[in-house]
Amino acid sequence: MIDLPANKKIVLFDGICNLCNSAVQFIIKHDKNDIFRFVALQSELGISICKQLGISFAKMDSILLLNPDSAYFYKSSAVIAIAKEFGGLWRLSEIFRIIPIFISDRIYDYVAKNRYNWYGKKESCMIPTPELKAKFL
Repeated sequence: MIDLPANKKIVLFDGICNLCNSAVQFIIKHDKNDIFRFVALQSELGISICKQLGISFAKMDSILLLNPDSAYFYKSSAVIAIAKEFGGLWRLSEIFRIIPIFISDRIYDYVAKNRYNWYGKKESCMIPTPELKAKFL
């Protein structure tokens, strides 16, 4: 069993993807209640979490939101669940749940498939600044 903070939600992301890294920065900026912690999928911990959840790392091209001790969300469901946690008008993101998951995930998959071509990628995972280091596991 992996020891994760029980009172935080864990966001697993593609650490070399520029779009994903921008999404992490966006989440950090809007995480006023310090709810989220971040783990790169390529990291030892990211791989261990995927194995523990039974998710094939080879097929993992998605953002994943893990709520320790309860559930996890991925693809479009994770995006909606994350946005909802920002509070305020962001809670309206729940309205997107009316779109059938097979449609919203197909759109998500299209973006995920093209993310490196459209946004580029880094040679290695992002190194957090000293101020943000506590947000990364």
